Amino acid sequence: MKPTDEESTIVQDVVVTETGSLARRSLASVHDAVDPRIRPSDRPTDDVLDEGYARQLSDYLGHKHHHEKSPSEREGSQKDSNEPIYVEFEEVDSRDPMNFSYTRKWLITFTASFFSIIVASSSSAYALGVPSMIRDLNATQFQATIGLSMYTLGFAIVPLVSASFSEEFGRQPLYFFSGVGCLLMHLMIALAPNIQTVIVGRFLAGAFGSTGSTMVGGTIADIWAPHERGMPMSLFAIMALTGPGIGCVASGWIEQDPHLEWRWIQWIHVIWTGIFVIAVPICMKETRSGVLLTRLAKKLRKDTGNHHYRARVEDERASLRTLIYISCTRPIYLLITEPVVAAFSLWVGFAWGILYVLVESIAPAFRTIHHFNTGQTGTVFATMIVGCFAGLAIQLYQEKLYTKHAPKRGPEARLFSACLGAVLFPAGIFIYAWSTFESVHWMGMAVGVFVIMTALFVLYVAVFTYLADCYGIFASSALAGQSLCRNLMGMAFPLFTEQMFARLTYHWGNTLFGCIAIAMIPIPFVLMWKGPVIRASSKFASQTVHKF
Repeated sequence: MKPTDEESTIVQDVVVTETGSLARRSLASVHDAVDPRIRPSDRPTDDVLDEGYARQLSDYLGHKHHHEKSPSEREGSQKDSNEPIYVEFEEVDSRDPMNFSYTRKWLITFTASFFSIIVASSSSAYALGVPSMIRDLNATQFQATIGLSMYTLGFAIVPLVSASFSEEFGRQPLYFFSGVGCLLMHLMIALAPNIQTVIVGRFLAGAFGSTGSTMVGGTIADIWAPHERGMPMSLFAIMALTGPGIGCVASGWIEQDPHLEWRWIQWIHVIWTGIFVIAVPICMKETRSGVLLTRLAKKLRKDTGNHHYRARVEDERASLRTLIYISCTRPIYLLITEPVVAAFSLWVGFAWGILYVLVESIAPAFRTIHHFNTGQTGTVFATMIVGCFAGLAIQLYQEKLYTKHAPKRGPEARLFSACLGAVLFPAGIFIYAWSTFESVHWMGMAVGVFVIMTALFVLYVAVFTYLADCYGIFASSALAGQSLCRNLMGMAFPLFTEQMFARLTYHWGNTLFGCIAIAMIPIPFVLMWKGPVIRASSKFASQTVHKF
């Protein structure tokens, strides 16, 4: 929608062609939103706007604090000076990430999703290499299990900072440095002389690799309109959820070979992560529109001498202290205060815990019940891959339903498949639970895993697409909030899996999980029913403009 002539004019005759033609608007007509916790009095002054964060940090460390104006002083100064002039992309501007070519969009989507399959594979492949690692490093089974959990702990904590900072400084740099860090940590594990080094390396690998999970949803929301996101999100989900299966299938046979074993599981991830690091500067471009507009606004200020030009997102940058507060607290704030984020986080968190229970328990279950060797137990994880593709088939039909119902239902049209997944999930758990007998063919357990992964795929896509639609530019923070809950459960569940199954057996332990899954069935149905009302009361979701 175009603003009125009084609200908007076009910046013309800019010498630097890089800035091109930008819409110039007042606060009343600007489209971009910022964190609603930012008050008008918190807007940065002209002298602070272009001051580097390194300089501000140096001043803080040197106790050279800038004079902070009180709210009344700020209001007075704003009355005496001109209001900020906000710049935005024109609707057809090719620099707007939403206007990238389809080739560029798919290249960015595939590259970001490729990182997802690497870090997902690493999360589970580690478990198949535990026997040789215990032998080589003289470690205990529990110490090795800690290495599995520490990876998900890194996944849980770091996005609270990294996801929001990507919304301030840009996605592309974070992808590159995360890839480099992840590569170095896998190298550290491959060369580890003791189990303590492995545990530390696993935590840091998860910390760097978390970008491949939490930020991809935000990247897709940056470049694809809501009605286009279904297939990109499905590609991301295929990469993220087939990763554990692919990693386990490969690592099972690597562990079986006495010349390779657990160190080569890590070396292979070093190689694939290196390919990703090389691909980032070649295949990816910056997709965060706020970052791009900030760069253009800085150029306008420099070239015109008018310091009133700014991007709307710069209103969050009054000071380094404000930036850190906003960026680091936004994911937790969304998780605590937004019912949509909280409900989906609880649901997907439990499902993620079940995924790591499967990763931890499938190998010993098939070894003890059906006497599989390491390579054969790794191959069982292929059922996860097949389940993901079955979920993709359901998602293709979900896209047709979304296209049909989105004009009327909005983001809730994403949830038809989630309602089916809510029913399939406990069904798969029960099938797996009551097939864990020697008298039942091993295919029974495999079918249970297949149904669980089909449901998990559907749930995973629903969470990412629905939250991206609901929260728009805040998508990475919303996804980081649910990632915290999801990965904390993924960290905790493996720590008690072995002890729980030892006491309750595989039948009753998994039956307990199935009963909990039944209790969570209403979540997508309630959101289908009351989602619009819940979103209307949200300070964040109500700012998102949906184009269906």
